[in-house]
Amino acid sequence: MHVCDILDRLVAFPSVAGKPNNDIASWIETYLREYGAKVRLVPGPEGDRSNLFATIGPADVPGYILSGHMDVVPACEPQWSSNPFALRRETERLYGRGTTDMKGFLAAVLAAVPALAKLRLATPIHIAFSYDEEIGCRGVPHLIACLCEFCAKPLGVIVGEPSGMRAVRGHKGKAAARVTVGGRSGHSSRPDLGLNAIHAMSDVLGAAVREAERLRHGPSDASFEPAYSSLQAGVIAGGQSVNIIPDCCTLDLEARAIPEIDPAGLLAPVKAQAEALAARGYAVEWTPVSAYPALSLPQDSALSVLMGELTGAAPLAAVSYGTEAGLYQAAGLDAIICGPGDIGRAHKPDEYILESELAACQQMIEALGARCAA
Repeated sequence: MHVCDILDRLVAFPSVAGKPNNDIASWIETYLREYGAKVRLVPGPEGDRSNLFATIGPADVPGYILSGHMDVVPACEPQWSSNPFALRRETERLYGRGTTDMKGFLAAVLAAVPALAKLRLATPIHIAFSYDEEIGCRGVPHLIACLCEFCAKPLGVIVGEPSGMRAVRGHKGKAAARVTVGGRSGHSSRPDLGLNAIHAMSDVLGAAVREAERLRHGPSDASFEPAYSSLQAGVIAGGQSVNIIPDCCTLDLEARAIPEIDPAGLLAPVKAQAEALAARGYAVEWTPVSAYPALSLPQDSALSVLMGELTGAAPLAAVSYGTEAGLYQAAGLDAIICGPGDIGRAHKPDEYILESELAACQQMIEALGARCAA
């Protein structure tokens, strides 16, 4: 199948993060088996979604992993010009949810499989497609935990997030959490008899704002934009009516950390401020939502050098967005980012990728296969 035809099939699966993904995973499994790949579906604890791992070549020899995620963000925006789950072509642009993030990479990998299958690979190429990346990289840890059962320790992992086909050696780590403050309801005319959860949450929000400002002053890493770690309050909700004392308020927070900084640790002062509310009679719950570590691959690493040769350009030091690459590195594997498309097109109405970008990615994967051939 041509890469555009494969992308058309992949986009047609509305594989929104947090939902069952058996349909897209099964289709990919069937496709890979047609070319002799050894394929495993790796179910997650949710019971209704799976990672996929496949090998072309000898599994007992160190090789390379091509890593991507099958899930996409929702496509509920009214600004879409057409059905987001039906691929639409306009000249070289291919529109649809996930075309750039990151079913374009998946399509390029699958389009390269027939060529890879014809080679006598002395060094294997593995395919690792995960689920629920878009809601905190929840699927891939279950796959990483099984790698030692599936193959020899890989030489490196290429994570195909959209990077304009320029390899990238680093990204920030991230941690997100939800704070829930429970108060006591009542009529607004008697605030002395209630506990206003929104007022109490203002202390927590204030702590988040102070920490965000403090982080602007360092430590810093000039490889990133911005160069410092960051913290923000993203969503706040509470209350029913202006004349009712609100008995519940929630706040969603995230921290993004430069390498060598623990992203969860950046949230610690905010957590302490929240927990202090208990002394005033409030019920407080702190719920971690997601976390992944930063990525920092040395410039002179074998994987970085290889990707420079395959793409014809020296890898970039870092990007601001996060990926599953940090989790692979935390598991002891060299990892790097390189994929088709532009991250600026992701998570927006009329997301698109260029056919030329898909072709360039497929060519890079086939060039990797040529190096791995006997």
